[in-house]
Amino acid sequence: MAHTHQVSTTRRQQKKLEALVARSSAPAGVVRRARVILLSAAGVDGVEIAARLGLSPEAVSRIRRRFVEEGVEGLHDRPKAGRRDHAVPTDTVERIVQLALSPPPAGRSRWTTRLLADVVGHTSGCVSDILRAHGVKPHHTRTYKVSRDPAFAAKVTDVVGLYLHPPEHAIVLSVDEKTSIQALERTQPPLPLRTGRAVRHTHDYRRHGVIDLFAALEIATGTVTHQFSASHTAADFLRFMKKIARAYPDRSLHVVLDNSSTHNTEEVRAWLAITRAFSSTTPRRVRPG
Repeated sequence: MAHTHQVSTTRRQQKKLEALVARSSAPAGVVRRARVILLSAAGVDGVEIAARLGLSPEAVSRIRRRFVEEGVEGLHDRPKAGRRDHAVPTDTVERIVQLALSPPPAGRSRWTTRLLADVVGHTSGCVSDILRAHGVKPHHTRTYKVSRDPAFAAKVTDVVGLYLHPPEHAIVLSVDEKTSIQALERTQPPLPLRTGRAVRHTHDYRRHGVIDLFAALEIATGTVTHQFSASHTAADFLRFMKKIARAYPDRSLHVVLDNSSTHNTEEVRAWLAITRAFSSTTPRRVRPG
């Protein structure tokens, strides 16, 4: 019978097949076909291969035939039947792509597939296929902000240099705050995780106000010093800085943080000046990010 035949592979094909099986991102179908060929090349009977991989002997035979005719490339997934971009005139495809790359109509924050479909007279599914084929994703956004600080380049050099080459025996801390964290409580206890079922919880909850989190990450070890606060004031920040100082007694501290207004008050600056004056080690530095 045809499904009992074996195939042979070259050394190069063997390496490609083994790489496919080892690649975690490879589609499951491709990995399964590669295993069929590897087992067949190792002398395993087609019926045995089918039993091991949960395939029919006929499927094993088809996979081997694809490999014999097309090589390793023949094991990859083939395009599915159905309507494709080529069913849409080229000028229409270009128009859809150009519209998606242009500013949206007045009153709209972005183009959607439904909106584009209404404009060009095609289905939203067709528009979605065309945008996907061209790598255009109008629903994705990324933010950016270029600093206007004239000393920005010098600060970047200072901070990056500190991270890459910290002073000997010094502690480098990256400090940040997470403000207005909502303290929520579900109205009923969550149901536990079970096989084939995710953790479940009620859709409604009780609010218990908000809380702020202060955290200092020690770059060298990953150790985090933290503090919760009911508010986000200069006094709260100063209280956290004093906690950091107590956590690293008699050590040289280099702190990197952003330019929040709570970091530059007279009270904070006065405490830093006193800390530098009475420190028995290298002066403690605060570097604004």
